[in-house]
Amino acid sequence: MQEPKPYQPQNKIRIVTAASLFDGHDAAINIMRRIIQATGCEVIHLGHDRSVEEVVNCAIEEDVNAIAMTSYQGGHTEYLKYMYDLLQEKGSGHICIFAGGGGTILPEEIKELHDYGICRIYHPDDGRAMGLQGMINDLVQKSDFPTGKDVKNCIKDLSNVQNIARLISAAENFPKESEKELNDIKKLADQSKTPVLGITGTGGAGKSSLVDELVRRFLIDFSDKRLAIISVDPSKRKTGGALLGDRIRMNAIKNNRVYMRSLATRQANLALSAHVNKALDILKAANFDLIILETSGIGQSDTEILEHSDTSLYVMTPEYGAATQLEKIDMLDFADIIAINKFDKRGSLDALRDVKKQYQRNHKLFETDVNQMPVFGTIASQFNDPGANSLYKTLINKVVEKTGASLDSSFEISKEMSEKIFVIPSKRNRYLAEIADTNRAYDAWVEQQKIVAQELYALNASIQSVEQSKSKDKEQLKKQLKAIYNERVMDLDPKNMLLIEGWNDIKQAYKKDKFFYKVRNKEISIQTHTESLSGSQIPKISVPKYSSWGDLLHWQLQENFPGKFPYTSGIFPFKREGEDPTRMFAGEGGPERTNKRFHYVSLGMPAKRLSTAFDSVTLYGNDPDYRPDIYGKIGNAGVSICCLDDAKKLYSGFNLCSSSTSVSMTINGPAPMLLAFFMNAAVDQQCELYIKENQLEKEVQKKIDVIYKGKERPSYQGELPEGNDGLGLMLLGVTGDQVLPKDVYNKIKYVTLKAVRGTVQADILKEDQAQNTCIFSTEFALRMMGDVQQYFIDKEIRNFYSVSISGYHIAEAGANPISQLAFTLANGFTYVEYYLSRGMNINKFGPNLSFFFSNGIDPEYAVIGRVARRIWAKAMKQRYGANERAQMLKYHIQTSGRSLHAQEIDFNDIRTTLQALYAIYDNCNSLHTNAYDEAITTPTEDSVRRAMAIQLIINKELGLAKNENPLQGSFIIEELTDLVEEAVLLEFERITERGGVLGAMETMYQRSKIQEESMHYEMLKHTGEFPIIGVNTFLNSKGSPTIIPLEVIRATQEEKEYQIKMLQQLIVNNSSDSKNQIESLQHSAIQNQNIFEVMMEAAKICSLGQITNALFEVGGQYRRNM
Repeated sequence: MQEPKPYQPQNKIRIVTAASLFDGHDAAINIMRRIIQATGCEVIHLGHDRSVEEVVNCAIEEDVNAIAMTSYQGGHTEYLKYMYDLLQEKGSGHICIFAGGGGTILPEEIKELHDYGICRIYHPDDGRAMGLQGMINDLVQKSDFPTGKDVKNCIKDLSNVQNIARLISAAENFPKESEKELNDIKKLADQSKTPVLGITGTGGAGKSSLVDELVRRFLIDFSDKRLAIISVDPSKRKTGGALLGDRIRMNAIKNNRVYMRSLATRQANLALSAHVNKALDILKAANFDLIILETSGIGQSDTEILEHSDTSLYVMTPEYGAATQLEKIDMLDFADIIAINKFDKRGSLDALRDVKKQYQRNHKLFETDVNQMPVFGTIASQFNDPGANSLYKTLINKVVEKTGASLDSSFEISKEMSEKIFVIPSKRNRYLAEIADTNRAYDAWVEQQKIVAQELYALNASIQSVEQSKSKDKEQLKKQLKAIYNERVMDLDPKNMLLIEGWNDIKQAYKKDKFFYKVRNKEISIQTHTESLSGSQIPKISVPKYSSWGDLLHWQLQENFPGKFPYTSGIFPFKREGEDPTRMFAGEGGPERTNKRFHYVSLGMPAKRLSTAFDSVTLYGNDPDYRPDIYGKIGNAGVSICCLDDAKKLYSGFNLCSSSTSVSMTINGPAPMLLAFFMNAAVDQQCELYIKENQLEKEVQKKIDVIYKGKERPSYQGELPEGNDGLGLMLLGVTGDQVLPKDVYNKIKYVTLKAVRGTVQADILKEDQAQNTCIFSTEFALRMMGDVQQYFIDKEIRNFYSVSISGYHIAEAGANPISQLAFTLANGFTYVEYYLSRGMNINKFGPNLSFFFSNGIDPEYAVIGRVARRIWAKAMKQRYGANERAQMLKYHIQTSGRSLHAQEIDFNDIRTTLQALYAIYDNCNSLHTNAYDEAITTPTEDSVRRAMAIQLIINKELGLAKNENPLQGSFIIEELTDLVEEAVLLEFERITERGGVLGAMETMYQRSKIQEESMHYEMLKHTGEFPIIGVNTFLNSKGSPTIIPLEVIRATQEEKEYQIKMLQQLIVNNSSDSKNQIESLQHSAIQNQNIFEVMMEAAKICSLGQITNALFEVGGQYRRNM
């Protein structure tokens, strides 16, 4: 298909782009906004997880032509209708709304939204017909109308944000037509005393983040003052488009006392727009208490800002080169105050000294102590940074000093300097390169030992040949050969000689009927063969037929049997009998509906391995609410869980302490809260069993009746499903410690925590790199992960994984298999380094780490588990000295969601089957097969059964799958393993060059690489170079339009209403107690105590949203990246 040429806009078009509320899928909108910019538009990009109110307020303040959204997480109908209604209500019905959501927005919903007034919803079929540029041309053409043309009445009410926005547009687009109004504004502005704080600096110095921190402090400092921000970004000379990207970095502006307007320079090589003065006049006339003017960061930035501001701040970083470079920066002559941001960078203290000296020289302040110069080191990315506190206080005082503004600050500061709280100590930044070196050194040693073993084998064979010969020099020859042998054997590690000598015994052990091995001092015996229908004895573990010592040794050192170092072929000697890796996946509606699904899919199965998907409201740490953009997402694409009672209902009827039950929770940002709900639910289940065993039901019921006198108690909605015996429901609305003696409760809790089995995802690093369900600042989220792990060590929780280090979401965002594996293992080693830096023992936390990969059908996916296990085991043993249990990498596979192409969805099961085959042959520890309709809707019962049948058929019926090491001995598998392993180690070195995982994240290395790889794949798909059956080739006679599933699952109104009502009752019933718990939780965060320990108590009575909001105040909210 020929891509159309970009449309040429007739007017200056401004467009807001974002992903919808509780939606982290920002890769698509990022691609779209780039094409929109290249088509000549000015784009205000807000990134992911944006409420309707945020988007609408932004659109009005920025006076845009259109809003372009992506929505993949459900609730799109309510979200977009609410947006349309809010625009109409605020008198901005002229703003066009565009949206897309892959195949998740169904054709009948598209029609309904078009009829409602949404301009256009783009569907995958539109993309195939029009191409990317064609869709963007359509969007831009529909948005091509003038803004700011008629502003006659705007001047009458400058308290109205809309009027301010339209006047600024008039100044930009129609200065002649609106000359009269602008002259009147100028007269008002001349009488205004509103001070202007000008902020300029180098590109990438972190000006926007610093402005956000200053605004946050201003709003805390003054409860009645109003603030306006003008932020200028450069226009592109080639296209006329511009990325107005400052809003994305700002969390504090979500306040009715703040107005923000982004301006494009509309001319090249200037730091300010020609219309800045008029925009400032309009804001002065509107009587704001302070105006912040931020310029675009171009080069070292010029002094133009001084003409427009009363007080100026220059923001730079320590990375300016040699000290002589400072003499060339004009702003050091004129700026009132200087901030050296990113003060955690190397050389920051030297930079502070040099800049202070330069400021002293420039301002000829030689009589004043150099330490008194107004130069501050700041780390804007760090919550409550002392340097940013000092900078804010000095700035406000300087504004008052220079303008006499009535801004009497009461903000308290300490004398501390900015100091980065390093997650990884700076001396450990090369940890990934060290691992690469260690692993390569091991490989070199193996090769060297193989050569020695091979020579010894040849010598030994020669000695035996001589022994049998009839040569008269036999004894002399034998003596000489033995001498050479004895000399060479000194070069062989004695442990390696034991491996060679013990080979025949090992071989015989696998030939016997039963194989015996120990797990935690418990002997396990297992059948070594299965019998086929033909009566053949099929070995579960096939043994290599090597005889030469070199090959035998190399195989044992690099491959080995399952359950033996380096665990290339698996971490357990044999698979557990009666426990396939099958996971039962569910997540929809309220907890009752998902509970019913769990019981349905696990009925009759010996092991209950429950995999839980949460709705996006829960994923972002929020509570259900009537607000339409939240309401539409309750219970859609996952289950709604907002309190302990929800968790009790969700897992009711499954004994969470049973060795045959394990629970996986796919949750990241609010993982500690959901984990606390789960742990408390498990404890209360065991309290219930204790009550029944000791016949205390009546006594306990009396206590509950007293607690709920005159109140409505939560209950399980509807009938219990088959298989649910009601375990966990007796104590709904109360906890065990309210009805049992304290010592009894504590004993039950102690035993329960040691017994629970499962996984909480909690991997915050990959969220920041790919998935975007981050809600807290990265440092705070990592700290909570560390607190959870420390709690697990203290309470001896050994059967539950505190984190599932995930590559799945990296792959879903577009990474190729090698990047997925490299980034995921690098993240895993980052957690190892962080936990070690906190003083934890690697042998105590190592077994609590698990991994989660996606499986596509690329060749590298055939060996993803082998390579992961091998790299991890070598590094943990050789580099970190960890014990065997910590060396074993346990991983879960989910078949690729990215390959669930939304056209001929029936073909998806074929791809999923091939991916499942890869995973099972590679000895994954657990497996989730995606339902074929998963990219369009919450999977139905039928589609889930089909998905589970795929792996059950492979495990139960496929003959070759009866063997547990089928990949070993294959030339291509061995070659792929070596190839992928080396590629991962090379990626480790590339990450090291960027300062380790966290350093690379700062420059968005991982995110950029993932998006590049995603675009590469999409382009090959688009051009047809990469054939995908039913997508770009082998289309049916109708052109393979998207198939609509027969059943589309959405949460019911009754479920949503009950979730909201039950939550409101919880908050009312526990209002005074929850206030104390919240204060205690915040105190633990401020005092650097273990947050999770306190959260275990708070989770008993507080809602998810209450806990999230409390932690925002003490740990900082996540700041989005472009």
